[in-house]
Parts: sequence; structure tokens; C-alpha cells
Amino acid sequence: MQKKARVLVVDDHAVVRKGLQFFLESNPSFEVVGEAASGEESVTKARQLSPDIILMDVRMPGINGIEACRMILEEQPEIKVIMLTSYSDEESVMASILAGARGYILKKVDTDILMRDLERVSQGESLLDPAVTQQVFEKIKSLTKSSSVDDAMKTLNQLTNQEKRILALIAQGKTNKEIAAEIFISAKTVRNYVTNILTKLNLSNRTQAAAYAASIGLVKKDG
Repeated sequence: MQKKARVLVVDDHAVVRKGLQFFLESNPSFEVVGEAASGEESVTKARQLSPDIILMDVRMPGINGIEACRMILEEQPEIKVIMLTSYSDEESVMASILAGARGYILKKVDTDILMRDLERVSQGESLLDPAVTQQVFEKIKSLTKSSSVDDAMKTLNQLTNQEKRILALIAQGKTNKEIAAEIFISAKTVRNYVTNILTKLNLSNRTQAAAYAASIGLVKKDG
């Protein structure tokens, strides 16, 4: 008899957690071993339960799913984390890839497709489109190729300490609202900081900023 894949469900909405648990436990391939309502709790539960798969919400108060994914995989790289979200923006996808997620699934997905995708992950496959993954690392490569690490660090030093902190949070996939709550400033002020960061680094958008942060190791150091 095939061993069931042990799953930890993480979402800040109880209804979503219970719904996922119901569908997962109706499939003989899976066993829900626990649930968590926050990124912080997911890190603790992952240590306690050592699940095979974590279904992780992206947007949660406090530590978001992307940062929780990074923290969990630093301790237990064998766990397969799948981001489950209502958002499909490139920035979140890229941050998920950099954090080590095996997949990125929208919550509106049909349950049959979700089950099929989970079975693929439990068998060692990745749900991330290789083209998307390659695009992310090409962005990082292009940034590192255009200048030496020393030059990149000199460019980074143009930023204030607050701007560096915000850049690291951008690379963690946090929204302006989440950044504002974390460092106790308004979302409008965060937007102004982001504009200044992009201007100083000569970058076009937040996705490039996240790739830049990854290219110089800022994500890893902050995480």
C-alpha cells in the first residue's frame, strides 16, 4: 500500500483551511497532519510535524507565506512547499521561486486539478513552469553580469538603511501595505521609498528590485 503524503495546511482563514482539509482527506494519497493560521505558526508546526508537503497561503498578517517558506526550507529543505494564493503577480511568483517553493497555485483552481498537482509534487515534480523559473534566474543573471559584486554593493550603498530594509522586504514578496505595517510608516511613504529605490538602482519595477536583492544576497541575509 502506497504511503500517504503528510500535508500541513497554512492559511489565515479557517474556512479555507477546513475546505482544503476536507478535499485532501477525501483522497487516499494524502493525510492532513496539521494546520496553521499564520506564517509564524507554520514554521513551528513544520518543526513539530515534519510534513512532506506544505500548502502555504501567500498573503498573511505578520510573516507572510513566502518568508515562512524560506525559513522552513532553511531548516528542512526536504519539505515540498506549494504556494496557494489569490494573486498571480510576477513579483510574488518570483519571490516564491527564490524562497524555494515547488509550486504556485491559484485558489480558484479546480479541486481535481489541485489534487493532480499535489500528487505530482508528492512524486518529486515541480509545478513551476520551467520557462518562468528560467526567466527569474535570467533576470538575476543579467543584473550580476552587468556589474561586479563590488559595483553592485557600491550601488547598494547609495541607499539609506531604511531603503535597504524596504528593498529586502520587497524581495520577500511583501506588499506596500505589509511593509508599512512592519516598519510602522504609511503605505504612501512606502511607495515614495520604493520610487526612490528604483531611481537610485536604475531599475524599472519591483520585480527587478527583488531580483537585484537576490543577486547580492540581500534576501538570504535578511531571512
